[in-house]
Amino acid sequence: MERTDIKQLLSDQSLFTGLSSEHLTSLSEHATERSLEADEVLARHNDPADAFYLILEGALVIEVPAIAGPKLEITRLGKGEIFGWSWLIAPYEWHFHARASGPTRVLEFDGKALRERCETDSDFGYPLLKRFSELMATRLDAAQRKMMDQWSPPGFA
Repeated sequence: MERTDIKQLLSDQSLFTGLSSEHLTSLSEHATERSLEADEVLARHNDPADAFYLILEGALVIEVPAIAGPKLEITRLGKGEIFGWSWLIAPYEWHFHARASGPTRVLEFDGKALRERCETDSDFGYPLLKRFSELMATRLDAAQRKMMDQWSPPGFA
């Protein structure tokens, strides 16, 4: 995928709405297309997080590991959705597992390079942090609701 195509794709994403052309160019310069096979793991809980992903085709299953028993599926993310905010917040470790539910194509963004840009350019970093903070809040709320639904014993208030 060409950089101009990536930039156009990003300008159409709600997460990046309102970012300047220069900032979209910076994001596109740090994006690489990647293909995943069914059940290929993209992120493991507690592993280093140095990227985020825009799903182009297919879907990712987002899971929470359990102390005992199977992982708990929190959600599935599909075409046009973003996975990953852990690259932006220390200690830069994944909070969830993510695996492809079938053949999947993503844009992988170099989180380390973008984080360094955020540190040196607040005009770039602050809007990006605001957008990813909203994404974090939404995802953590969904995870909490799902865990409460699945792991609360009967009669637990």
